Amino acid sequence: MDTNGHRLDGQVVATVDVDRTDHEYRAWLNDAVRKVQADANRSADTHLLRFPLPEAWGIDLYLKDESTHPTGSLKHRLARSLFLYGLCNGWIRPGKPVIEASSGSTAVSEAYFAKLIGVPFIAVMPRTTSPEKCRLIEFHGGQCHFVDDAQKLYEESARLAAESGGHYMDQFTYAERATDWRGNNNIAESIYQQLRLERYPEPTWIVATAGTGGTSATIARYVHYMQYDTRICVPDPENSCFFDGWTQHNALATSDCGSRIEGIGRPRMEPSFVPGAIDRMMKVPDAASVATVRALEQAIGRKAGGSTGTGLWSAFKLVAEMLERGLTGSVVTLLCDPGDRYLDKYYSDSWLAGQGLDIAPYAATIERFLATGIWPR
Repeated sequence: MDTNGHRLDGQVVATVDVDRTDHEYRAWLNDAVRKVQADANRSADTHLLRFPLPEAWGIDLYLKDESTHPTGSLKHRLARSLFLYGLCNGWIRPGKPVIEASSGSTAVSEAYFAKLIGVPFIAVMPRTTSPEKCRLIEFHGGQCHFVDDAQKLYEESARLAAESGGHYMDQFTYAERATDWRGNNNIAESIYQQLRLERYPEPTWIVATAGTGGTSATIARYVHYMQYDTRICVPDPENSCFFDGWTQHNALATSDCGSRIEGIGRPRMEPSFVPGAIDRMMKVPDAASVATVRALEQAIGRKAGGSTGTGLWSAFKLVAEMLERGLTGSVVTLLCDPGDRYLDKYYSDSWLAGQGLDIAPYAATIERFLATGIWPR
Protein backbone atom coordinates (compact mmCIF):
# COMPACT_ATOMS: atom_id res chain seq x y z
CA MET A 1 0.00 0.00 0.00
CA ASP A 2 1.34 3.46 -0.82
CA THR A 3 1.18 6.54 1.38
CA ASN A 4 -2.09 7.64 -0.20
CA GLY A 5 -3.96 4.55 0.99
CA HIS A 6 -3.97 2.75 -2.38
CA ARG A 7 -2.77 -0.81 -3.04
CA LEU A 8 0.25 -1.10 -5.26
CA ASP A 9 -1.72 -3.30 -7.67
CA GLY A 10 -3.93 -0.30 -8.42
CA GLN A 11 -7.03 -1.40 -6.50
CA VAL A 12 -8.42 1.13 -4.06
CA VAL A 13 -8.65 0.09 -0.42
CA ALA A 14 -10.26 1.93 2.49
CA THR A 15 -9.79 5.68 2.11
CA VAL A 16 -7.81 7.16 4.97
CA ASP A 17 -8.35 10.55 6.64
CA VAL A 18 -5.64 12.26 4.61
CA ASP A 19 -7.56 11.47 1.40
CA ARG A 20 -10.82 12.81 2.75
CA THR A 21 -9.12 15.99 4.01
CA ASP A 22 -7.34 16.46 0.70
CA HIS A 23 -10.59 15.95 -1.21
CA GLU A 24 -12.38 18.54 0.89
CA TYR A 25 -9.53 21.02 0.45
CA ARG A 26 -9.41 20.50 -3.33
CA ALA A 27 -13.15 21.03 -3.58
CA TRP A 28 -12.78 24.28 -1.59
CA LEU A 29 -9.79 25.36 -3.70
CA ASN A 30 -11.58 24.73 -7.00
CA ASP A 31 -14.58 26.73 -5.82
CA ALA A 32 -12.39 29.60 -4.55
CA VAL A 33 -10.47 29.85 -7.85
CA ARG A 34 -13.75 29.73 -9.78
CA LYS A 35 -15.18 32.60 -7.71
CA VAL A 36 -12.12 34.80 -8.25
CA GLN A 37 -12.08 34.09 -11.98
CA ALA A 38 -15.82 34.72 -12.19
CA ASP A 39 -15.27 38.18 -10.71
CA ALA A 40 -13.03 39.01 -13.66
CA ASN A 41 -15.51 37.53 -16.09
CA ARG A 42 -18.28 39.76 -14.71
CA SER A 43 -16.19 42.91 -15.00
CA ALA A 44 -16.14 45.09 -18.09
CA ASP A 45 -12.88 46.81 -19.01
CA THR A 46 -12.06 50.17 -17.43
CA HIS A 47 -12.45 53.35 -19.47
CA LEU A 48 -9.71 55.28 -21.24
CA LEU A 49 -10.52 58.96 -20.71
CA ARG A 50 -9.15 61.83 -22.81
CA PHE A 51 -7.72 64.83 -21.02
CA PRO A 52 -8.58 67.99 -23.00
CA LEU A 53 -5.49 69.44 -24.67
CA PRO A 54 -5.45 71.98 -27.53
CA GLU A 55 -6.01 70.19 -30.84
CA ALA A 56 -3.22 72.20 -32.45
CA TRP A 57 -0.65 70.53 -30.21
CA GLY A 58 -1.06 67.22 -32.04
CA ILE A 59 -0.69 65.30 -28.79
CA ASP A 60 -3.36 63.19 -27.09
CA LEU A 61 -3.33 62.59 -23.34
CA TYR A 62 -5.32 59.75 -21.79
CA LEU A 63 -6.11 58.53 -18.30
CA LYS A 64 -6.80 54.83 -17.79
CA ASP A 65 -9.64 55.04 -15.27
CA GLU A 66 -8.99 52.21 -12.82
CA SER A 67 -11.43 53.69 -10.28
CA THR A 68 -14.32 51.87 -11.98
CA HIS A 69 -13.27 48.44 -10.69
CA PRO A 70 -15.67 46.86 -8.15
CA THR A 71 -13.41 47.96 -5.29
CA GLY A 72 -12.68 51.34 -6.83
CA SER A 73 -8.98 51.26 -7.67
CA LEU A 74 -6.12 49.96 -9.78
CA LYS A 75 -5.36 47.53 -6.93
CA HIS A 76 -8.39 45.37 -7.82
CA ARG A 77 -6.37 43.85 -10.68
CA LEU A 78 -3.43 43.23 -8.35
CA ALA A 79 -5.55 41.72 -5.59
CA ARG A 80 -7.23 39.33 -8.02
CA SER A 81 -3.84 38.18 -9.33
CA LEU A 82 -2.42 37.81 -5.82
CA PHE A 83 -5.36 35.71 -4.68
CA LEU A 84 -5.14 33.42 -7.69
CA TYR A 85 -1.37 33.13 -7.15
CA GLY A 86 -1.76 32.37 -3.45
CA LEU A 87 -4.59 29.88 -4.01
CA CYS A 88 -2.85 28.00 -6.80
CA ASN A 89 0.38 27.85 -4.78
CA GLY A 90 -1.51 26.30 -1.88
CA TRP A 91 -0.74 29.21 0.43
CA ILE A 92 -4.31 30.38 1.11
CA ARG A 93 -6.23 27.83 3.13
CA PRO A 94 -9.88 27.55 4.21
CA GLY A 95 -10.59 29.25 7.52
CA LYS A 96 -7.11 30.77 7.79
CA PRO A 97 -6.64 34.55 7.58
CA VAL A 98 -4.94 36.41 4.77
CA ILE A 99 -2.74 39.22 6.09
CA GLU A 100 -1.44 42.11 4.01
CA ALA A 101 0.85 45.10 4.56
CA SER A 102 -0.84 48.00 2.79
CA SER A 103 -1.41 51.73 2.83
CA GLY A 104 -5.04 51.16 1.97
CA SER A 105 -6.26 50.49 -1.56
CA THR A 106 -4.71 47.04 -1.95
CA ALA A 107 -6.21 46.10 1.40
CA VAL A 108 -9.67 47.25 0.29
CA SER A 109 -9.46 45.03 -2.78
CA GLU A 110 -7.98 42.07 -0.92
CA ALA A 111 -10.70 42.33 1.75
CA TYR A 112 -13.23 42.04 -1.09
CA PHE A 113 -11.64 38.86 -2.46
CA ALA A 114 -11.16 37.35 0.99
CA LYS A 115 -14.87 37.81 1.65
CA LEU A 116 -15.66 36.39 -1.78
CA ILE A 117 -13.92 33.09 -0.96
CA GLY A 118 -14.85 33.08 2.74
CA VAL A 119 -11.54 33.60 4.56
CA PRO A 120 -10.70 36.22 7.22
CA PHE A 121 -8.63 39.24 6.23
CA ILE A 122 -6.36 41.52 8.29
CA ALA A 123 -4.86 44.72 6.86
CA VAL A 124 -1.68 45.96 8.53
CA MET A 125 -1.53 49.70 7.79
CA PRO A 126 0.03 52.97 8.94
CA ARG A 127 -2.09 54.75 11.51
CA THR A 128 -2.27 57.72 9.11
CA THR A 129 -4.27 55.75 6.50
CA SER A 130 -7.37 57.66 5.43
CA PRO A 131 -10.51 56.86 7.47
CA GLU A 132 -12.49 56.22 4.28
CA LYS A 133 -10.13 53.41 3.25
CA CYS A 134 -10.43 51.89 6.72
CA ARG A 135 -14.21 52.05 6.43
CA LEU A 136 -14.11 50.28 3.06
CA ILE A 137 -11.86 47.51 4.40
CA GLU A 138 -14.27 46.90 7.25
CA PHE A 139 -17.25 47.14 4.88
CA HIS A 140 -15.81 44.19 2.97
CA GLY A 141 -15.38 42.23 6.18
CA GLY A 142 -11.72 42.97 6.82
CA GLN A 143 -10.00 43.97 10.03
CA CYS A 144 -7.63 46.95 10.34
CA HIS A 145 -4.43 46.53 12.34
CA PHE A 146 -2.44 49.77 12.71
CA VAL A 147 1.26 50.45 13.22
CA ASP A 148 2.85 53.80 14.07
CA ASP A 149 6.06 53.16 12.10
CA ALA A 150 5.47 52.44 8.39
CA GLN A 151 8.73 50.49 8.24
CA LYS A 152 7.27 47.95 10.71
CA LEU A 153 4.49 46.92 8.30
CA TYR A 154 6.39 43.95 6.95
CA GLU A 155 7.52 42.33 10.18
CA GLU A 156 4.18 42.93 11.89
CA SER A 157 2.36 41.28 8.98
CA ALA A 158 4.72 38.30 9.09
CA ARG A 159 4.25 38.02 12.86
CA LEU A 160 0.46 37.98 12.60
CA ALA A 161 0.59 35.33 9.88
CA ALA A 162 2.91 33.12 11.94
CA GLU A 163 0.77 33.45 15.07
CA SER A 164 -2.53 32.78 13.28
CA GLY A 165 -1.34 30.11 10.84
CA GLY A 166 -2.51 32.39 8.05
CA HIS A 167 -0.87 33.63 4.86
CA TYR A 168 1.06 36.90 4.57
CA MET A 169 0.19 37.93 1.00
CA ASP A 170 3.24 40.28 0.72
CA GLN A 171 2.23 42.35 -2.30
CA PHE A 172 5.61 44.08 -2.27
CA THR A 173 7.36 40.83 -3.14
CA TYR A 174 4.79 39.05 -5.29
CA ALA A 175 3.05 41.82 -7.28
CA GLU A 176 5.31 41.48 -10.32
CA ARG A 177 5.27 37.67 -10.16
CA ALA A 178 1.53 37.17 -9.78
CA THR A 179 0.50 39.17 -12.87
CA ASP A 180 0.68 37.63 -16.33
CA TRP A 181 2.62 40.35 -18.14
CA ARG A 182 2.41 38.60 -21.54
CA GLY A 183 -1.32 39.25 -21.81
CA ASN A 184 -4.40 37.63 -20.24
CA ASN A 185 -6.18 40.99 -20.00
CA ASN A 186 -3.51 42.76 -17.98
CA ILE A 187 -3.61 46.55 -17.85
CA ALA A 188 -1.03 46.98 -20.63
CA GLU A 189 -2.90 44.79 -23.08
CA SER A 190 -6.08 46.68 -22.23
CA ILE A 191 -4.47 50.07 -22.95
CA TYR A 192 -3.24 49.02 -26.39
CA GLN A 193 -6.59 47.47 -27.32
CA GLN A 194 -8.40 50.68 -26.38
CA LEU A 195 -5.96 52.84 -28.35
CA ARG A 196 -6.33 50.70 -31.47
CA LEU A 197 -8.67 53.14 -33.29
CA GLU A 198 -7.04 56.35 -32.02
CA ARG A 199 -4.86 58.53 -34.25
CA TYR A 200 -1.75 57.52 -32.28
CA PRO A 201 -2.43 53.90 -31.29
CA GLU A 202 1.09 53.28 -29.97
CA PRO A 203 1.75 55.75 -27.16
CA THR A 204 5.03 57.58 -26.93
CA TRP A 205 4.94 57.31 -23.14
CA ILE A 206 3.01 55.35 -20.52
CA VAL A 207 3.26 56.82 -17.02
CA ALA A 208 2.80 54.48 -14.05
CA THR A 209 3.45 55.42 -10.44
CA ALA A 210 4.93 52.76 -8.14
CA GLY A 211 3.81 51.38 -4.80
CA THR A 212 4.84 47.77 -5.17
CA GLY A 213 6.23 48.42 -8.65
CA GLY A 214 4.11 45.60 -10.04
CA THR A 215 2.10 47.76 -12.46
CA SER A 216 5.14 49.44 -13.99
CA ALA A 217 6.84 46.04 -14.31
CA THR A 218 3.78 44.52 -16.00
CA ILE A 219 3.45 47.39 -18.48
CA ALA A 220 7.17 47.57 -19.25
CA ARG A 221 7.50 43.82 -19.76
CA TYR A 222 4.46 43.76 -22.04
CA VAL A 223 5.85 46.65 -24.11
CA HIS A 224 9.17 44.84 -24.53
CA TYR A 225 7.49 41.50 -25.25
CA MET A 226 5.30 43.07 -27.96
CA GLN A 227 8.28 45.04 -29.36
CA TYR A 228 6.60 48.44 -29.05
CA ASP A 229 8.61 51.67 -29.04
CA THR A 230 6.65 53.06 -26.07
CA ARG A 231 8.74 54.33 -23.17
CA ILE A 232 7.78 53.82 -19.50
CA CYS A 233 8.08 56.65 -16.98
CA VAL A 234 7.69 56.06 -13.22
CA PRO A 235 7.11 59.20 -11.09
CA ASP A 236 8.04 58.99 -7.41
CA PRO A 237 6.66 61.13 -4.56
CA GLU A 238 8.58 62.68 -1.68
CA ASN A 239 9.72 60.37 1.14
CA SER A 240 10.20 57.44 -1.22
CA CYS A 241 13.46 55.70 -2.11
CA PHE A 242 12.58 54.40 -5.59
CA PHE A 243 13.97 57.42 -7.46
CA ASP A 244 17.26 57.41 -5.54
CA GLY A 245 17.60 53.64 -5.90
CA TRP A 246 17.00 53.87 -9.66
CA THR A 247 19.30 56.83 -10.36
CA GLN A 248 22.09 55.51 -8.11
CA HIS A 249 21.66 51.83 -9.11
CA ASN A 250 21.32 51.10 -5.41
CA ALA A 251 19.12 48.14 -4.53
CA LEU A 252 19.56 48.95 -0.82
CA ALA A 253 18.27 52.53 -0.95
CA THR A 254 15.92 53.53 1.87
CA SER A 255 13.85 56.49 3.06
CA ASP A 256 13.43 57.54 6.67
CA CYS A 257 9.67 58.17 6.64
CA GLY A 258 6.53 57.17 4.78
CA SER A 259 4.95 58.82 1.76
CA ARG A 260 2.14 61.35 2.14
CA ILE A 261 0.77 60.20 -1.22
CA GLU A 262 -1.12 57.06 -0.25
CA GLY A 263 -0.60 53.99 -2.38
CA ILE A 264 2.75 54.94 -3.90
CA GLY A 265 6.30 55.50 -2.70
CA ARG A 266 8.11 53.16 -0.32
CA PRO A 267 10.77 53.41 2.40
CA ARG A 268 12.77 50.55 0.84
CA MET A 269 13.43 49.14 -2.64
CA GLU A 270 10.66 46.57 -2.93
CA PRO A 271 11.29 43.20 -4.64
CA SER A 272 8.43 43.88 -7.09
CA PHE A 273 10.00 47.12 -8.30
CA VAL A 274 11.98 46.25 -11.45
CA PRO A 275 14.29 49.21 -12.19
CA GLY A 276 15.83 47.69 -15.32
CA ALA A 277 12.50 47.44 -17.11
CA ILE A 278 11.65 51.15 -17.06
CA ASP A 279 13.06 54.03 -19.08
CA ARG A 280 12.75 57.10 -16.88
CA MET A 281 11.85 58.28 -13.39
CA MET A 282 10.78 61.70 -12.10
CA LYS A 283 10.72 63.03 -8.55
CA VAL A 284 7.42 64.84 -7.96
CA PRO A 285 6.80 67.20 -5.01
CA ASP A 286 3.76 66.23 -2.96
CA ALA A 287 2.31 69.73 -3.36
CA ALA A 288 2.51 69.27 -7.14
CA SER A 289 0.56 66.01 -6.89
CA VAL A 290 -2.21 67.72 -4.91
CA ALA A 291 -2.33 70.73 -7.25
CA THR A 292 -2.67 68.36 -10.20
CA VAL A 293 -5.62 66.36 -8.85
CA ARG A 294 -7.42 69.65 -8.22
CA ALA A 295 -6.64 70.75 -11.79
CA LEU A 296 -7.93 67.38 -13.03
CA GLU A 297 -11.26 67.98 -11.33
CA GLN A 298 -11.53 71.38 -13.01
CA ALA A 299 -10.72 69.85 -16.41
CA ILE A 300 -12.93 66.72 -16.44
CA GLY A 301 -15.13 67.03 -13.34
CA ARG A 302 -13.59 64.00 -11.56
CA LYS A 303 -11.87 63.84 -8.19
CA ALA A 304 -8.94 61.43 -7.93
CA GLY A 305 -6.40 60.31 -5.35
CA GLY A 306 -2.94 61.78 -4.91
CA SER A 307 -1.16 59.05 -6.86
CA THR A 308 -3.16 60.08 -9.93
CA GLY A 309 -1.86 63.61 -9.45
CA THR A 310 1.74 62.38 -9.25
CA GLY A 311 1.36 60.55 -12.55
CA LEU A 312 -0.55 63.31 -14.33
CA TRP A 313 1.99 65.96 -13.29
CA SER A 314 4.69 63.87 -14.95
CA ALA A 315 2.50 63.30 -18.01
CA PHE A 316 2.08 67.08 -18.37
CA LYS A 317 5.86 67.47 -18.31
CA LEU A 318 6.32 64.78 -20.95
CA VAL A 319 3.74 66.44 -23.20
CA ALA A 320 5.56 69.77 -22.83
CA GLU A 321 8.86 68.11 -23.77
CA MET A 322 7.26 66.57 -26.86
CA LEU A 323 5.88 69.97 -27.86
CA GLU A 324 9.28 71.60 -27.42
CA ARG A 325 10.82 68.97 -29.71
CA GLY A 326 8.06 69.31 -32.30
CA LEU A 327 6.78 65.77 -31.76
CA THR A 328 3.25 64.44 -32.05
CA GLY A 329 1.87 61.31 -30.38
CA SER A 330 0.03 60.13 -27.32
CA VAL A 331 0.73 59.80 -23.59
CA VAL A 332 -1.16 57.52 -21.19
CA THR A 333 -1.26 57.77 -17.41
CA LEU A 334 -3.48 56.18 -14.76
CA LEU A 335 -6.45 57.39 -12.77
CA CYS A 336 -5.68 55.10 -9.86
CA ASP A 337 -8.56 55.61 -7.42
CA PRO A 338 -11.38 58.07 -6.64
CA GLY A 339 -10.81 61.29 -4.72
CA ASP A 340 -13.71 60.75 -2.33
CA ARG A 341 -11.35 58.54 -0.31
CA TYR A 342 -9.19 61.61 0.38
CA LEU A 343 -11.59 64.47 1.02
CA ASP A 344 -9.98 65.02 4.42
CA LYS A 345 -6.50 65.09 2.86
CA TYR A 346 -5.79 66.23 -0.68
CA TYR A 347 -9.02 68.22 -0.95
CA SER A 348 -8.69 69.78 2.50
CA ASP A 349 -6.95 73.15 2.80
CA SER A 350 -6.54 72.64 6.55
CA TRP A 351 -4.71 69.33 5.92
CA LEU A 352 -2.42 71.07 3.44
CA ALA A 353 -1.67 73.80 5.97
CA GLY A 354 -0.95 71.21 8.64
CA GLN A 355 1.48 69.47 6.30
CA GLY A 356 3.15 72.74 5.31
CA LEU A 357 2.26 72.24 1.64
CA ASP A 358 1.78 75.25 -0.65
CA ILE A 359 0.17 74.17 -3.90
CA ALA A 360 -0.18 77.66 -5.42
CA PRO A 361 3.12 77.69 -7.40
CA TYR A 362 2.35 74.26 -8.88
CA ALA A 363 -1.21 75.25 -9.74
CA ALA A 364 0.24 78.25 -11.59
CA THR A 365 2.64 75.98 -13.49
CA ILE A 366 -0.25 73.77 -14.60
CA GLU A 367 -2.38 76.74 -15.63
CA ARG A 368 0.45 78.15 -17.72
CA PHE A 369 1.19 74.77 -19.30
CA LEU A 370 -2.42 74.16 -20.32
CA ALA A 371 -2.58 77.63 -21.87
CA THR A 372 0.80 77.68 -23.63
CA GLY A 373 2.31 74.19 -23.60
CA ILE A 374 5.40 75.58 -21.87
CA TRP A 375 6.96 73.88 -18.84
CA PRO A 376 9.37 75.71 -16.52
CA ARG A 377 13.02 74.73 -16.75
